[in-house]
Amino acid sequence: MTTENVQTAENTVDIQAQTSALIEKVHSTDMNTLLNDYVIPYGTKILLAIAIYVIGKSIARLLSRLLGKAVLHSSKDEMLQSFVSSISYFLFLLMVIIASLSQLGINTSSLVALIGAAGLAIGLALQNSLQNFAGGVMILIFKPFRKDDVIESSGIVGKVEKIGILFLELRTGDNKTILIPNGKVFGDSITNYSSNATRRIDFIFDIAYKSNIEQAKAIVADILAQDPRVLKDPEPTIAVGALAANSVQLVVRPWVNTADYWAVHFDVTEKVKLAFDQAGIEIPFPQMNIHLPENAELKLGQK
Repeated sequence: MTTENVQTAENTVDIQAQTSALIEKVHSTDMNTLLNDYVIPYGTKILLAIAIYVIGKSIARLLSRLLGKAVLHSSKDEMLQSFVSSISYFLFLLMVIIASLSQLGINTSSLVALIGAAGLAIGLALQNSLQNFAGGVMILIFKPFRKDDVIESSGIVGKVEKIGILFLELRTGDNKTILIPNGKVFGDSITNYSSNATRRIDFIFDIAYKSNIEQAKAIVADILAQDPRVLKDPEPTIAVGALAANSVQLVVRPWVNTADYWAVHFDVTEKVKLAFDQAGIEIPFPQMNIHLPENAELKLGQK
């Protein structure tokens, strides 16, 4: 047997002896000593730690909500309120956890240092998350949009529901909820459809070359004039925009209140189609003329 094996065997025997001695000590200890020395001190600490966490968590939630309401009252910005509430709740909860662990006798200064080191390591590993957090802060500073605005970002159109620590929440027209990383939103172009009180609708109506242009323009002008949602100032534009391959394109550009945009868009499109049909103005479709050489025979059904 080697020296290393002998040493291992001796250590094993020593551990067994210590364990046996501890068991004998516990058996020999009366119930009062066990309660006074172990159960009451440690049990009290554990119960206090649990109480601190449970009560502190409720207080953290309450304080974060109060802070969010204060921010909303001063800034009138619901997105900023949501963001501040989320951040403050996280920080308050972290303080509660540290206080709870301190009650158990854990060195909180070492714990704070450990959290700092872990935070640094996690930050390096989650650079995208930090970028999203920074993007959220920049959005709140520059305010390119507000809650309930309809925006387009990263090719997605939707109503702004809220901005979180890492993601922007949009609700699309078909009631889908989409989360976009804040860093991607701030780093990409943002189109805000709700920032201005009025918007222009851009129509293109195709009519056949043989149709009467002035008649078609008069019909469209009459439809716009009869719709009270179409603004008189600025005056709608009705003009020939292009002579396309199969049609004459009428460009129609009325102005409306932003809230009426889609309703007017749908109504005017339908009314123009019905009015053109009634007036005999043809709306053409793509056509192709095939010219055959003289004396050429066209045989159908042959492969």
